[in-house]
Amino acid sequence: MLKKLDCCLNIIMVLVVIWFIGHGIYAFWDYKTHPDLYVVQSAPWYIGIYIYGIVTLIFLAVLLIVKLNYSKKDKDRGEVSLIIQ
Repeated sequence: MLKKLDCCLNIIMVLVVIWFIGHGIYAFWDYKTHPDLYVVQSAPWYIGIYIYGIVTLIFLAVLLIVKLNYSKKDKDRGEVSLIIQ
């Protein structure tokens, strides 16, 4: 059961990172294709990428804490598992 949870957490972590990279690429593409839209904004065009980056790091930290917590429970039961595969 804990191996399935570990696998699911790994998949979710990878998907979150891919989501962040995809958003960054889209934001850069949108800036390059529509630069006039970003002129009227008071903040630079890449602030959205920073915000998504912070949210991504927080989400990954929470998932890593959950993963480490369940990994510790595995070790307490005598099973050996890797934290990051």
